[in-house]
Amino acid sequence: MSSYYLTRPVPLITPLTRPFWDGCAEGRFKLQRCVGCARYRFFPTESCPDCRSTDYVWSEVSGLGTVFSWIVVHRSVDPAWQARIPFVTGVVELAEQPGCLVPGLIEGVSPADVRAGMPVRIGFERIDSDTVLPRWLAA
Repeated sequence: MSSYYLTRPVPLITPLTRPFWDGCAEGRFKLQRCVGCARYRFFPTESCPDCRSTDYVWSEVSGLGTVFSWIVVHRSVDPAWQARIPFVTGVVELAEQPGCLVPGLIEGVSPADVRAGMPVRIGFERIDSDTVLPRWLAA
């Protein structure tokens, strides 16, 4: 089997998402914040989904939140993910703003112990020389 199939997927970094990924590489969790209504948003977009303003800044947030929803993955057709099974992927509601939801892997806790409302904090995993990914860690 080709080594291509054993490599983990990496994000496609665009000019719009680069500040997010650069922040991750620096160990900082940065999100877009609308200048018009002051709401944080994830994923990066050209305009605010709440007020439609196109003015935004990148702001560092605490990286604290609570588990909103999750699934436990027990099987994968992708060999790169099979070594991690079982793993938890979830959605976290940020402490800074109710309703601001950020997906990611949830680590540092048994999959059976993940619960709604469980506190988590951001962590970072370097997966290759160029890529650092955010991870949610049990707080």
